[in-house]
Amino acid sequence: MAHDDNLTIERPTFVTHLECAATGERYPADAVHNLSRAGKPLLVRYDLAGVGRALSKDALRARPADLWRYRELLPVRKVEHIVSLGEAMTPILALRKLAAKLGGGELLVKDEGRLPTGSFKARGLVMAVSMAKALGITHMAMPTNGNAGAALAAYASRAGIRATVFCPEDTPEVNVSEIALQGAKVYRVNGLIDDCGKIVAEGREKAGWFDASTLKEPYRIEGKKTMGLELAEQLGWDVPDVILYPTGGGTGLIGMWKAFAELEAIGFLGRKRPRMVAVQAAGCAPMVRAFEAGAEHAPRWENAHTIASGIRVPQAIGDFLILRAVRESGGFAIAVDDAAITAALEEAAREEGFLLCPEGAATYAAYKAALADGRIRRDERALLFNCATGLKYPLPPVHRTLDRTKPIDYAKL
Repeated sequence: MAHDDNLTIERPTFVTHLECAATGERYPADAVHNLSRAGKPLLVRYDLAGVGRALSKDALRARPADLWRYRELLPVRKVEHIVSLGEAMTPILALRKLAAKLGGGELLVKDEGRLPTGSFKARGLVMAVSMAKALGITHMAMPTNGNAGAALAAYASRAGIRATVFCPEDTPEVNVSEIALQGAKVYRVNGLIDDCGKIVAEGREKAGWFDASTLKEPYRIEGKKTMGLELAEQLGWDVPDVILYPTGGGTGLIGMWKAFAELEAIGFLGRKRPRMVAVQAAGCAPMVRAFEAGAEHAPRWENAHTIASGIRVPQAIGDFLILRAVRESGGFAIAVDDAAITAALEEAAREEGFLLCPEGAATYAAYKAALADGRIRRDERALLFNCATGLKYPLPPVHRTLDRTKPIDYAKL
């Protein structure tokens, strides 16, 4: 087995069509699409019976451990269109000290910070850009809170596609810099991510770019669904009892829910599903409000604010899909405040040596809250998502110094 087999060997492909997530209307595969005629996200559909015949667990086990091992369940048909930066399978780590301290069940974290560009946005964007390349798209634009723009910039440059990115003016400095450095044109905008999204939408006609916003193109969800494929395989074709997912646009939550259904259809998983928990920040919690109101859609959250910039999404186009996955799974939506996020980040770093990003820390804060209020039982296996490396975010300053020219009291060090 060569290390790049998944990127060089042609495999059979099984995409049959795309489907409106709201109406079920069918659209042809292998053509450029944004939203459906109903203005809703399009989902990629596969001949799953065919996938089941073509792919075995044994065949899968023999392949290199990267995202592209699941080619039969992905939309890119030819290897020449794959635009890869080495999307490794991300490890699942047990937080044993924290679990023991809290008196809960097994506590796992999937560390998405190990991916190219340091975040799970690489999964969605590698798929979107590979499909853009396959479909002849030459210019892509997107709004971002940082990490998605960085992934788009990197993959678009690799593919020879122009990228234009718009981010809120307070986007972390490292994100804006890496977007620009990786070849995209990036603009700071005096607004939030959905304000940036309006600029992308309006510029489609005038600038001629392709709108690569969350769920406005069909393929990011297929990339994000590999989180579900991977974790099921890593857990021996089983799923955790509970998955806590930091929810902004919610592509990964929707994608994992789709992945589990597809894995069951091809005979790799049984009926068991994790309870899907959408984690939001108290300062931007449209899904929590809609979930608690029993609503299907989540109106825009005004004056959204949180230190976890990745989940500062006032309105999500896939709101009904997020809420559907949460409800069908018997899960819930929960908000945690910034103080709890900061405390969770510090605790995980200090106790476990694990540097969560703020959005990942939000899932740990939510786990603690849900364990305390009984929504997560003490015998349940829970899996958190750390969506990016904590090194991308501002870290607290340290002021302690030592003067080597003066006597040193080693007993006090």
